[in-house]
Amino acid sequence: MTKIDMPVLNVKMVDINKVVANDYNPNKVAPPEMELLKHSIEEDGYTQPIVTYYDEKNDIYIVVDGFHRYRCAKEYFDLKEIPIVTINKDLENRMASTIRHNRARGTHQIIDMSHIVLTLSQNGWKESQISKHLGMELDEIIRLKQISGLKDSFSNHKFSKSWEEFEYNRKKSK
Repeated sequence: MTKIDMPVLNVKMVDINKVVANDYNPNKVAPPEMELLKHSIEEDGYTQPIVTYYDEKNDIYIVVDGFHRYRCAKEYFDLKEIPIVTINKDLENRMASTIRHNRARGTHQIIDMSHIVLTLSQNGWKESQISKHLGMELDEIIRLKQISGLKDSFSNHKFSKSWEEFEYNRKKSK
């Protein structure tokens, strides 16, 4: 059986000024996703510590994973301390770890996302709520609703009187 380290069991709060970004992370987050991360932290708090390497010589913690959570702490929340865990690896293995963390997050499957949007909609969430809490644009929400079926997707939708008049006149002309 493989021995698995559990750095997550050693979370500690450290002064944010002792934490610095690495200089090799290729991951970039677009502004809408950064806003969603900020919103996620506001709603749920910090649910994951920032993964770091402790540079003893300079007495600093270098981010291996969680740079954007770190950025939120500094830029949006002005936190004085942040939760971190440390891993003890050489630079090349820290680079590999950063890439693994970035790539292992996966992607959302369209059908599964459409079911979630449909469920939220059927449970009374307005499109504006879905947009805010899931970080989606209105057109993306509508496309996901279409995938799961128009009838079910729009069953709670309030149509304007003009739609009712159109339907009434259409039925009358048959």
